[in-house]
Amino acid sequence: MKNGFIKVATATPKICVADCEYNKNSIIELIDEACNKDVKLLCLPELCVTGYTCSDLFLHQTLLDESKKVTEEIATYTKNKDIVVIFGAPLRYFDKIYNCGIVCFNGDILGIVPKTNLPTYSEFYEGRQFTKAFEENLEMNILDKKVPFTKNIIFECKNMPDFRFGVEICEDLWVADSPSVNLALSGATIIANLSASDEIIGKAEYRRNLVALQSAKLLCAYLYADAGEGESTTDLVFAGHSIIAENGSILCETQLFENQMIVTEIDVEKLVYERRRMTTFKPVYKDNIIKVSFDMNISECKLTRYFAKKPFVPTNDVDRNNRCASILRMQAEGLKKRIVHSHAKTAVIGISGGLDSCLALLVAVKTMDLLKRPRTDIISVTMPCFGTTKRTKSNAEKLSTLLGVTLKCIDITASVKQHLKDIDHSIDVHDVTYENAQARERTKVLMNIANKENGLVVGTGDLSELALGWATYNGDHMSMYGVNASIPKTLVRHIVDFYAQTESDEIKEVLLDILDTPVSPELIPSGDGETIVQETESLVGPYELHDFFMYHILRFGFTPKKVYRLAKYVFEKDYDEQTLLKWLKNFYRRFFMQQFKRSCLPDGPKVGSITLSPRGDWRMPSDASGRIWLKEVEEL
Repeated sequence: MKNGFIKVATATPKICVADCEYNKNSIIELIDEACNKDVKLLCLPELCVTGYTCSDLFLHQTLLDESKKVTEEIATYTKNKDIVVIFGAPLRYFDKIYNCGIVCFNGDILGIVPKTNLPTYSEFYEGRQFTKAFEENLEMNILDKKVPFTKNIIFECKNMPDFRFGVEICEDLWVADSPSVNLALSGATIIANLSASDEIIGKAEYRRNLVALQSAKLLCAYLYADAGEGESTTDLVFAGHSIIAENGSILCETQLFENQMIVTEIDVEKLVYERRRMTTFKPVYKDNIIKVSFDMNISECKLTRYFAKKPFVPTNDVDRNNRCASILRMQAEGLKKRIVHSHAKTAVIGISGGLDSCLALLVAVKTMDLLKRPRTDIISVTMPCFGTTKRTKSNAEKLSTLLGVTLKCIDITASVKQHLKDIDHSIDVHDVTYENAQARERTKVLMNIANKENGLVVGTGDLSELALGWATYNGDHMSMYGVNASIPKTLVRHIVDFYAQTESDEIKEVLLDILDTPVSPELIPSGDGETIVQETESLVGPYELHDFFMYHILRFGFTPKKVYRLAKYVFEKDYDEQTLLKWLKNFYRRFFMQQFKRSCLPDGPKVGSITLSPRGDWRMPSDASGRIWLKEVEEL
């Protein structure tokens, strides 16, 4: 329960219809199993104390008395157990029967939530036995005390205030005006649904989509516990299809007809951040909402849920290829609009033989194809200087030739030497001035060619470089349109690889060699003209780490402590803790120092969930202090 993580579970007990004692023992077994797995919130199905399929037996006092007795015994069993348990039972309130969700913790019943929407269509006829929930907040006598009896309850953990949950029951999810809407708008970050949804062809997929969509709309986690084996099969079958979703993503689900327990962790901090960020999520503070608090021990739960090492890159081949194709089209459409609007006759690109300029060139090619213009309208410019190696220069030239664009080779060595002489800087001092002089000379060449050829300069820098400030201000930092501006380095690789698989063997060979070339600015001479002496990832850190850091910091606002914890969990077999800390510190340091470069970025299309454009997702003062973030890193 640290860093916002709550271990939750849904489970389906094997029951015997109308045998409350048998069902109690099955429920208790599941409570014990959940406790052994350190679960803090367990949701069980609708009416699991009696079984959902008791039909008119629900009207019999004998069953109702037994249901209440067993309900109290289950609640009492939770004494001294650090787990909230939610289970379903029929309970009598004065002269009517209600389909209830019982919420119990540490031997007490915290509240009872009656079902609001009672289906009486197709195979359902709950309205025959049950009464819908009142709009008013009532109380019920149970376990020798009065407890809230209403649909309007939010249960809140005092020790971890973001851990707030509400309850609805089965059909309540399927209607337009679900109780969970008010509960979420009133602060609930988790919704528990006790369900008994029978299985028919096509319903599982519909159910899955419904749960995912509800969690996305409400920016919440959704626990859906379904009835399964043991229910009567007189007219229906139940598959125990339980699902846990978080903000639109299915975290886990059961196999049909297996009566399983599924366990995962919900990140309530992330959900709260999403609600802060989305101004269209508008809280509603209704007077009729009851807050019921409980105390729970705060401990660090072991993470078991999946976190991607490369969160920008789908792991599934089909999804990854679809994403790459979509991004290429978005980049090309963005550049196409800019070329048409500016009446540009050419697109000018500095091509180095590296990944980013390679992708920018591929985008420009696709753009000209969309415009039905000749690829010769693209001017590909190689500008070798002190650190350029034969391999990268050769790849740049081969790729340009094979793609059919106009190729220019302009050696800038003499120009840079003259510039260094003009500012009285020794050519033997390989410092930042020496490096940046080359980058700025290249940009000057590109800009002037664009003026000469009535064109626009297509930028090549990617999102990862922008986050780290790994660009020369007014050098490769500047262009007239940056097609890669919202694409992180880890994704650039996959887009280029995807493109390679669709091309001729000759183009594919060049692209694969570019992919195999170490990322480098090539600004320091190697001596032999063959060896790349500057490898970016040895200087600023591995891009797979920086993209991981960036995603969780910028997308969800995670703290350094939480990012570090996730990095240790995900990269346990790849990096030691000292290495992770070193590069995490470097990320924060560079991120805060380099905002001034992002404050004056060229235009470029947003293609994913993160962009650092000052006109888009990210607004930050260039002189903001990173002290408190770096202090937290130092204390790890």
